[in-house]
This record gives sequence, structure tokens and C-alpha cells, in this order.
Amino acid sequence: MQRRVYPDIESLSQGFADFAATVLQNTLAHKPQATLVVPGGNTPRHYLPALAKCQLPWDRITVTLSDERWVDVNNEQSNERLVKHYLMQHLPENTRFVSLKTAHDNPFDAIGTLHQRLDSLPLPVNLAVLGLGEDGHIASLFPGMNPDLLSAHHCIAVAPPIAPSLRMSLSLKLLAESEQIVLVVTGESKRQLLDRVSKNPDSKLPIAWLLQRIQTTIAVFETN
Repeated sequence: MQRRVYPDIESLSQGFADFAATVLQNTLAHKPQATLVVPGGNTPRHYLPALAKCQLPWDRITVTLSDERWVDVNNEQSNERLVKHYLMQHLPENTRFVSLKTAHDNPFDAIGTLHQRLDSLPLPVNLAVLGLGEDGHIASLFPGMNPDLLSAHHCIAVAPPIAPSLRMSLSLKLLAESEQIVLVVTGESKRQLLDRVSKNPDSKLPIAWLLQRIQTTIAVFETN
């Protein structure tokens, strides 16, 4: 992990946006299209608007989510709703967004449909942006899951151990094969978790599963 520490969320957001824009520009210098994965949650409300201000050829960038709650896309808990509000509505109208939600009653019935949808993306993912849970989860991959069973499709349906809704998550394999991964971390407890994982990777934690499988260095953006 390559860790970058900022004094506040504003400077982190700008640092992240500059870094992400450079990654995408470098990708598009030798590829016709790029794929950007972004998460939901509270912290992206700060850095996604900063990214939206970057002057990029957005018509050549496809945006999708790291994971999604199985709720209506207009529900306040929807990651799609958040990303459209803080990122997509500030981008050119022809910027492509790929949803992780379908009309199926539950995500388990939607895996085949969403696998095909994701298979239409320019792969591998060029830039995957992830958050980190205090329990070590990434996307909607949680402790207690079997990491060896998380890669059959591009996505996996999840019934989180403690959560009000079912979820759909990108697979561990799809995330691990990303050309560049960014982890955005705020809060002392999450920083301490990263410190522990750096010194002694815990095989029970999804963040450790990812670190064991990647072929690149994860860029970590964190606040004091």
C-alpha cells in the first residue's frame, strides 16, 4: 500500500481527484475507453464532486459501482442515487453509467443479468475506488464469507450479517484485477485497521483478501 495522508477531507478530495484524473488520462492515452468503479457511502459525497470538476473526455469513460443495496434506485440508501447526485449529474450527458440494480426481486436472481451487463464494460477495470469498513469489508464483501467462492461471476449477491438490505457487489476477482486501486479511508479506527493489516494481514478480512490477490500497489488516501 502507498499511503497518502491529508490534514482534512477537503485536501484529500482534491488530492484524490488529481490522482484519479491522471490515472484515467494515462489510460485513455493508449486505450479508446476506460472503466471507473466508485463506491457509495458518506465519504464519496466529498471527493466525487472534486472528481467531476476534472476536465476529462468523459464520453470515453464508463462509470459503475463497487456495490449496491437492493433497494429502488431512488431510495435514499441507494448507492446509484448518491453517485448520480454527486458525480454523474455534473458530467456531460453522454457519460455512460452502468447500474448494479435490476427489476429482480432479489440480487441472487439478478447475477446472470448483471454479469452480462458488466461483461460489456472495457475490462479490466482501469480505476477502482473503494471504501473500507471498520470490520475490514470492501465493497459488499464481508468477513465470514469464503474468498475462494467470490470469483465465479463478475458480481456476487450478498446477505450482509448486519444490514437492513440485501446487496450486489463486484466480485473479488474483478476488483483484484483492476489496473489501479484506490482506497479512501477516514477515521482513526480505520487507519488503525490499515496499520494492523500492513504489519500482519488477517486472512479473515476482505481487505487482506484483496491485498493478497492484486498485481498492483493500492494507493491509500487518508485523513489525519
